[in-house]
Amino acid sequence: MSDPHGKAWWNIPYYFYSPLMFYMEEDLEEYIFGPEDEYLRRMEVHSNTLIQLERGFTASGQTRVSVVGPFQARLWVMNMIRKVGSQNTFDQTTGKIMLLRIRSQPLSEQDLKFDPESGSSLWFPD
Repeated sequence: MSDPHGKAWWNIPYYFYSPLMFYMEEDLEEYIFGPEDEYLRRMEVHSNTLIQLERGFTASGQTRVSVVGPFQARLWVMNMIRKVGSQNTFDQTTGKIMLLRIRSQPLSEQDLKFDPESGSSLWFPD
């Protein structure tokens, strides 16, 4: 994933402005990123993002997650995490499928596409 002029995404300053930040529970963080962040690097490479985890950021022990990179990729990562942690069984299953995908292969342009025709809620909550 790069710009039309052939630059790698990490050489485009725009992708580092306004990181996407959110908080997650410690057990969800370990489930998604693995013990000792075993899957973190692979997930960054497969999503073309940089993900920073700041453990114990809040008094209740939540982890602050900051994501930089191409906008669609940032949203995809956030949505995957939101769905994995959802109480809704369908969303949780969708999130786990997304998690397996990002751990096993790079995201494609199709993965990052929002299709209003199909009613896809890839980026937006129900």
